[in-house]
Parts: sequence; C-alpha cells; structure tokens
Amino acid sequence: MYKLGPSLMCADLVNMERDIRALEEAKVDFYHIDIMDGKFVPNFTLGPDFVSAVKGLTSTPLDVHLMIEEPERYIDLFIEAGADMISVHQESTKNLQRVLNLIRNKGIKAGVAVNPATSLEFLDYIYDVTDYVVVMTVNPGFAGQKFIPSMYDKIKELKEKITAYGRPIEIQVDGNIGAETIPGCLNNGADMYVLGTSAVFRSDNTLQQNVANTRKLFDKGAEV
Repeated sequence: MYKLGPSLMCADLVNMERDIRALEEAKVDFYHIDIMDGKFVPNFTLGPDFVSAVKGLTSTPLDVHLMIEEPERYIDLFIEAGADMISVHQESTKNLQRVLNLIRNKGIKAGVAVNPATSLEFLDYIYDVTDYVVVMTVNPGFAGQKFIPSMYDKIKELKEKITAYGRPIEIQVDGNIGAETIPGCLNNGADMYVLGTSAVFRSDNTLQQNVANTRKLFDKGAEV
C-alpha cells in the first residue's frame, strides 16, 4: 500500500495552518519535514520549533529528515518536538548503527537516507535496525531538481535486497516525485512518496485536488 507525504518545505509558510487543514481533508498519510544545517547540505530550512508547531495542528505522523552533521546530537530534541519518524544520512555520522538504535529505542521509526551516488552495500549491516530507507532521487538540499533516472534501478535493487532480508522495511522516494516519475518508482517497488512542487504544491489546483490527482496515478497501478 502506497503512502503519500507532502514535503512541508514546499508549503506556504505564512499560511501553514491553512495548508495543513487542506492536506488533512485530503487524508495524506504523513508529513515530511526537511531539516538542513548549511553544512551537510548547502541550505538551511526548518527546525524543531516548526516540527512542534505542526504537531499542534495534526495527529498525522511527522517524518523528520535530518540532513545535518552529527544527527545523534539532536535526536532527543526532534522527538520532543513531535517527530514520529526520523531519517538520517549514512554520510552524516561516524556510527550509523548507533544512531538508528538510538532512534528506535525512543519508540519511533528509524530511517536511513541514501544519496544518489551512494552504494546500497552499507545497508547490509543495518537492516535489523532500519524501518525505512529513503532513496534520494535528486541530490539533497534544494527543491525543484530533476529526477535522476538511474534511481529507478536503485529502487528495484533495494526492493530485491529487502525482500531477501525478510523484514518489513519500507522504501521512501524523495526528489521530483510527480506524474512523470511516480509510475517508475511504483513499478520498481517504492512504498512512501515525498511530494513537493512536482505534485502536491502545484499552483494550478488546490492542495486537495493535487492530492486527488496524485492518487489517480497509483489507482492505475502498473498500467501507469
């Protein structure tokens, strides 16, 4: 079953409560919140106060994507702010296994994000402490980038690895996910879809209509 998660970095920050209400009406499955520190990626975005504010508006799970150095220093901060899921990058910490264990021991889901040029081999040693894998289909840091086509093969390879491992690990895709790219992600095994300016936050329709139009892509299944 696929899950849709609007990327709140792309929302109207001045009218966030309005946008959250509209997305709640559209019955999205989770909210994706990007945290950037200007070091691990060349951009700054949201923080724990934003997570806390969103938590006060919804009971829908909050998926916090930490694109920051030494994420282990801030896990408690974001859990206290309201995170239900936290993903970190393999390259951002010296001890990924420890960080994932730390997240899971706090009672929330732990994810690991994989940059486009990063091999999947390191995952062989952390599947037992991983709840979801974020396949970055663009280089992290900025919205509006082009999808990297070779990531379809990466999603497929990851799906095969997870199936062989035998744990219920979900595959999340993040980066230019929309009408042109959803079919390939779906057919190769992705489960969770982070939706930004290519899908939900388009100006040609309301947020509710954009979510509905996106769902139609999945309803067509493998025929898309």
